[in-house]
Amino acid sequence: MAISISAFSPVAISVFGLDIRWYALAYVAAFVVGYFVFKRLMKDDRAMVRLEKNQLDDLLTAIVFGVIIGGRMGYVLFYNLPFFLMHPLEIFAVWHGGMSFHGGLIGVIVATILFARKRKINPWSVLDMLAVVAPIGLFFGRIANFINMELMGHATDVPWAVEFTDAAGNVIIPASHPSPLYEAFGEGILLFTLMYCLYRFTGLRRHPGALGGIMGMGYAVARIICEQFRVPDAQIGFLAGNWLTMGMVLSMLMFFAGLAIFIFAFRKK
Repeated sequence: MAISISAFSPVAISVFGLDIRWYALAYVAAFVVGYFVFKRLMKDDRAMVRLEKNQLDDLLTAIVFGVIIGGRMGYVLFYNLPFFLMHPLEIFAVWHGGMSFHGGLIGVIVATILFARKRKINPWSVLDMLAVVAPIGLFFGRIANFINMELMGHATDVPWAVEFTDAAGNVIIPASHPSPLYEAFGEGILLFTLMYCLYRFTGLRRHPGALGGIMGMGYAVARIICEQFRVPDAQIGFLAGNWLTMGMVLSMLMFFAGLAIFIFAFRKK
């Protein structure tokens, strides 16, 4: 017996006629919570980076642009390029959905490196702290995916399967794996717990890049596992056989990139 849930409206609240969507609230929550967690990490006596308030505000601004621009361009290039070539103005319609974590990650890395070099700060140390914070954003993002009934999993009869119905009780999405919740747990809660413990209770922070490399590998493993339950994007489908998805390919590349960064962190002086 599946858990039946009435479909949520994509609009969370309306203020003076302005619709505020769940995606927007997820991004705001991620940036606000991440901001305060980052500040708390800097208060640690062993913190490798200490930023003034104006510098932290500048970093947050850079990250916001990196996430939005990188995430959108990643989706355009990796997941739906033919459509956007035919409808280029849709690239800017971010409210229609379509963001790629892998693209957003690239955007954040580029934005952070530019920020750090301008202020003569070791970018890898900043990225290590951001690696601890990043799973917070992943958690809120996946919750928004679930509310929007996106990226749901394969049909199943497991006791925790979820089906969505409309106001009349008609089934919109049949009993399926709630894969966004799997990802919220694996990529969000578990990964944040791992990264926070590694930052607080190990000496890895003394090797700039090590924590960032672990986060990349950890996310890749969690994403690949969750992809086993998730229906691939309709416009792409499976890349090979009945199992290989674009998310898996990008995550494999991310795993090896994270491994290379981790090794580099211990080899450099």
